[in-house]
Amino acid sequence: MPKGTYTLLVELADDATVEFGAAGERDLSDGWYAYTGSAFGTGGFSRVERHRELAAGERDARHWHVDYLLGHPASRVADVVKTVGEDVECEVNRGIEADGETRVEPVAGLGASDCDCDSHLEFGPERERLERAVRRAHADARDGER
Repeated sequence: MPKGTYTLLVELADDATVEFGAAGERDLSDGWYAYTGSAFGTGGFSRVERHRELAAGERDARHWHVDYLLGHPASRVADVVKTVGEDVECEVNRGIEADGETRVEPVAGLGASDCDCDSHLEFGPERERLERAVRRAHADARDGER
């Protein structure tokens, strides 16, 4: 299975209070979320399929912060953007946050427990703009621009 970096585009259809395990509760607005993660473990991008299964209600175990969001009934994985073979998780996340065309708000303290980033879960009210920011950030990270 290939390995690399991925960003999940997640729709939250309604405002929700989500308990993120030890990270605590967060009040989340309806809209779009981008979660950037790394798939360099033994299963590679099979981690993405595991996230999709959890969002579809086919799994219960929550291992990562994003799993708590995906386990909420108002959420769904709408798309996945991947960069194969490159560990650019933090670069992609910084690119999404720095995108000048999109109002992006980090959800503090989530998804970044193994790095210096404040968060790897970003909120954007509109799918189209957030998705463009995600795709641009992946392309820039592949090209070494960040």
